[in-house]
Amino acid sequence: MVLLLSAAIVLAAVLIGTAQIVREMRAAREQAAHSRGLLIVQLFAPALAAVQDDPRALLVWQPLARAVRQLYPLESAAMDRASGGAFPFGREMMAAAHARWTSDWLSWERTHDADYKLKAAVLQEELAAGGDAAVGRARAEALEREKLALYQRRYEEYTRVAKALQTMATTSAASMSPNPAARSAAAEPSA
Repeated sequence: MVLLLSAAIVLAAVLIGTAQIVREMRAAREQAAHSRGLLIVQLFAPALAAVQDDPRALLVWQPLARAVRQLYPLESAAMDRASGGAFPFGREMMAAAHARWTSDWLSWERTHDADYKLKAAVLQEELAAGGDAAVGRARAEALEREKLALYQRRYEEYTRVAKALQTMATTSAASMSPNPAARSAAAEPSA
């Protein structure tokens, strides 16, 4: 009887100890996941500010965000729930970055046009004041080439970035989901 009671006490102690170890291991895993989540938030805090300042920053940070989401799907899902959308860059932020980039382009385009109209007017005024006609024509042609070259460089950058931002915004639903089933469902065309 004493032996049976001793065995029951030892068994109870082992079971209680095992349960305590399991609880501690679970708590340690949860704490590690929480810590990884905080580190991810710290990683992307500067990115959020950078994207607000310059939409091109999204092209640098988004691939990193996609990789983090694939490496840490549970933490990413928890941050998505907490932020109410895809963290750190939801579809709305991507669309806003594209709109901002387009708005900045239109503003630059107006300023560029006004600057070169002013330069051309100054040049015309100098020519009207008695400058050498051949030199004046050469300067006017050089000014026009400069204007077009700058416009072309800037337009190429605008279109490259705008297309990348647009593509990123339209494919964000599929690529931002940490769940493979959700990614494939989002990638399927709707009927």
